[in-house]
Amino acid sequence: MITEHALLPVIAGREAEFEAAFDHARPIIASMPGFISLSLSRSIETPNTYLLLVEWDSLEDHTVGFRGSREYQQWRGLLHRFYEPFPLVEHYESVSSGRTTAGN
Repeated sequence: MITEHALLPVIAGREAEFEAAFDHARPIIASMPGFISLSLSRSIETPNTYLLLVEWDSLEDHTVGFRGSREYQQWRGLLHRFYEPFPLVEHYESVSSGRTTAGN
């Protein structure tokens, strides 16, 4: 499994419009082979910056499967107009994980 990480710099003042468009785009990416999950978070310090994390079965599921698909063109049409500058997307593989419980 890999995690796609992207900081999305949305044009200031267009955050609500971006979030609405993202709600329409979510089912597109979720339908792709190899998709596991995603989360979209908004920065508290910089409210027009969003953190997108997408988990994929493999790097190729994202870079070849999704980005090479017709569905990606729909995704792009819905979302890319909001970014300034265009986001840097990187991929990560886990080397360690864990959670603590309250009191530990």
